[in-house]
Amino acid sequence: IRSKNTKPELVVRSLLHRMGYRFRLHVKELPGKPDIVLPKYKTVIFVHGCFWHRHEGCSDAAIPKSRTEWWIEKFQNNTERDRKAISALENMGYRVVVVWECEIKRLDIEELKKWINSELKNDISD
Repeated sequence: IRSKNTKPELVVRSLLHRMGYRFRLHVKELPGKPDIVLPKYKTVIFVHGCFWHRHEGCSDAAIPKSRTEWWIEKFQNNTERDRKAISALENMGYRVVVVWECEIKRLDIEELKKWINSELKNDISD
C-alpha cells in the first residue's frame, strides 16, 4: 500500500503547481509527515484515502468482513495518529487542510481548484 505519491495526491499537487503555489513534500520534521506543505501560507495539506483514514459517511470507508476486530483496531490507531498529528501541527501555528480521496474523484478540476483556493485564501485573512 503506497503511503506517498498516490494518484489523489498527484492530482492535488499538479493542480496546486498549475495554480502557482509552491510547496514542499512529505516534510519529515513535521508531525504526521504532511503530504504537502505550503510554507508561505503556514499550511499543510493531507490527502487522505477514505478507507485508511475513515472518512465519516463515505461508502469507501466500509469495514472488511473478515478479521473485523483487527481492522477496527487498525483504523482506530490510524485515526488517533491523525488526530495527534493535526493537533500538534495546529499547536505549532499551522493551518491543516484535509482533502479526501472521494472529494478529488467527485469534484471536477475547476471545482477542486476553487475549493483549494478558498481554503488557502481563508488562511491569509485569518
